[in-house]
Amino acid sequence: RRFGTLLRAIVSPFDDSDDEAGEVATATYTPLPTEGDEPLDLTWDNVDMVLDEMRPYLLQDGGNVAISEIDGPVVRLELQGECGTCPSSTQTMKMGLERKLMERIPEIQEVVQALPDSPDLTEDQINVVLDSVRPFLSVAGGTIDIDSISGEGGLQPTITLKMDGSAAS
Repeated sequence: RRFGTLLRAIVSPFDDSDDEAGEVATATYTPLPTEGDEPLDLTWDNVDMVLDEMRPYLLQDGGNVAISEIDGPVVRLELQGECGTCPSSTQTMKMGLERKLMERIPEIQEVVQALPDSPDLTEDQINVVLDSVRPFLSVAGGTIDIDSISGEGGLQPTITLKMDGSAAS
């Protein structure tokens, strides 16, 4: 007896596209390959095919993944939507996407997260935000300044602020 392939459309609950125009973002679920499957060559199409197997799970949580670059044995992926800002994005990248990609495409040595295009983190940009808070602190006799910035260009830069005056206690 033969069974057909299970296909099921999954629609992200965070999708804000126009449902009536038929432009809803969906993914088709196809079962993951079994361990007996042949290894794949490291190509853009093969990486995308393996990602397509996992994409429905990301879409369910309002996210997605796209190939940013393949540089030799290193695949750079961009987590998009809710996945890009999720605190578990590192675990999703390493334990989910990287593990499955390396299992199916043995040539891959590493999968890294690409940063989305965004402006550089600068003191000027931080001060714009702090300037909206400073008037309230000054009324209470306090000040706030940038003490240090570390991890610029990384996934989670750290900004240390210093508060002085009676508002700091």
